[in-house]
Amino acid sequence: MKSVSPRGCARGFAVGVLIAACVVDVLYAGSDGTSVLPTASPVWPILAVLLVGLAAVLWPAGRRPEWLTPQVRTAVPALVSALYSVGSLLTLRVNTFGPGEVLILLCLLFVAVRHCPPRWAWGCGALVVGALLLLPVRYLRLLDADMLGFMVAGLVLVGLFAGLALYLRTMDYRRTLAVSETRRAERVAIAADLHDFVAHHVTGILVQTQMARMMAQTQPQELDPVLAGIERAATEALASMRRTVGVLRDSGDEAADRRPVGDLAAVAELTDGFASPVQQVTLRRDRAVSDDLPHEVQAAAFRVVQEALTNIRRHAADATHVEVRLRDCAGRLEVSVADDGRGGTQLPAAAHGGGFGLVGLKERVTALGGELDAGPRGGVGWEVRAVFPTGALRG
Repeated sequence: MKSVSPRGCARGFAVGVLIAACVVDVLYAGSDGTSVLPTASPVWPILAVLLVGLAAVLWPAGRRPEWLTPQVRTAVPALVSALYSVGSLLTLRVNTFGPGEVLILLCLLFVAVRHCPPRWAWGCGALVVGALLLLPVRYLRLLDADMLGFMVAGLVLVGLFAGLALYLRTMDYRRTLAVSETRRAERVAIAADLHDFVAHHVTGILVQTQMARMMAQTQPQELDPVLAGIERAATEALASMRRTVGVLRDSGDEAADRRPVGDLAAVAELTDGFASPVQQVTLRRDRAVSDDLPHEVQAAAFRVVQEALTNIRRHAADATHVEVRLRDCAGRLEVSVADDGRGGTQLPAAAHGGGFGLVGLKERVTALGGELDAGPRGGVGWEVRAVFPTGALRG
């Protein structure tokens, strides 16, 4: 059995009150003093006005035709009500109005202020307010205290309904703006991550290409592993570039699914792909460090290793040994990448990067409450070290 939500109950109650008020209008308009049933002639015009208003207010959103826009829903019933009031004034006939028509016009005012386009909201809202303030002329001919009292009460209700609708419209706009900004920031972050992936792969292609050129003269029989590494890096770079273009073109929710996967398990693949015949990479991971850590921490740790290895290729191509460590440091995850290079590189100047990789990486680490240090080691080489607060690491 399908449960009924509180919102559904409130909506059903409101619809019931509105229909009951309209029934009161019909009974009052058609009463001739001799029968409870609405048999007097004025019942048909007011019944038509109420039916048009109820159709505009209660028509289900999923079944509305395209032409039934908020402008049409508010303007047509308000115009019908206003014409009925003006007709009563011109023919000097006394016609009644009741709470049902008042509630319908207030609901239409709410729809106009909240849902109509900005250029139409003012006009449709003014038309509804005019129709509401014209209701007394059907029954009261003179501008007496009763008419003034009704107008004052009407203006108070207009202020309440219009204010509530305007508040909700403002909240809708702020929510839409926040969602749009979040999506834009997410797309920028995804594109930045994918750019780092491309830079890592392309730098590897450059280094391995230079290595292949040297080995072609001295060790041509060992070229195949190097060429295979170049092919693999080029394939991954092209895939990352396609994802980057897709993210920048796509503004939908599915763009978030294209963030590159980076976790502690992927660090092993990253180090294996970095190793070459002249560079040995050792990964040392403590058993206390498990894969059951927050995803954002694992992704940041992966990026630390990736950026450090990319910098080694750019600035320390003469390094022969690289050590990557993942260890538990008193309930904190410590990630370090150390090399024994002396700063020798043969990469072109354009391939050295803009020097902002570590700056952006430090912002990401500190945003998680961690610390990032990078500098020369005691003897030779360079070390990048990051520490992330994760609580007690689960093993």
